[in-house]
Amino acid sequence: MRLIRKLVHPAVEASAGTVLTRRATRGIVLRERSILLLFTQRYNDFSLPGGGVAEGEDLIDGLRRELEEETGASNVRVRRNYGYIEEWRPHWQPGFDVMHMTSHYFICDIDPELRATNMEDYEVANGMRPVWVDIDEAIAHNRGVMQRLEASMGLSIQRETYLLEELVSDLVKAPCECPDLLGANQGDHQVVSG
Repeated sequence: MRLIRKLVHPAVEASAGTVLTRRATRGIVLRERSILLLFTQRYNDFSLPGGGVAEGEDLIDGLRRELEEETGASNVRVRRNYGYIEEWRPHWQPGFDVMHMTSHYFICDIDPELRATNMEDYEVANGMRPVWVDIDEAIAHNRGVMQRLEASMGLSIQRETYLLEELVSDLVKAPCECPDLLGANQGDHQVVSG
């Protein structure tokens, strides 16, 4: 597994304090230059579907569960591990000062049709919905949010934008390997409301 990047939030000091360690898994589903992302209205950003894995849960099992819940994906086929991002950021829940999260990214294929989502209450409250979007448009949108320092900006936008830029870089560097990144499904693109 390759380390894609290590991110340390500026608010995290060298003496981190009490640390919550979390493992997450996230899916990369590409169809040409469209990518399946989550748009979250509360934060006005695009992110990859996925989330935390439970204690003892396998990364791949957690990935399939998260993709099904958040996007309505079915028949999730994990093609390969893309790498991971290690992140240190402030944590504002009682008992912890810092979150140390490792997000593992996997290239996946899914069936063309997305089913109904099964999001958690907070995800619904935040206005999260799955969308197929041009990867360059998603990057430009997230970059704009960061440049404007929008008050609603979440902590994950830097990680997610960096990963999207890394994907574009790989697509440009190795166009002959696009099938490995793009997946076998080249079906119709759709915007899904959740």
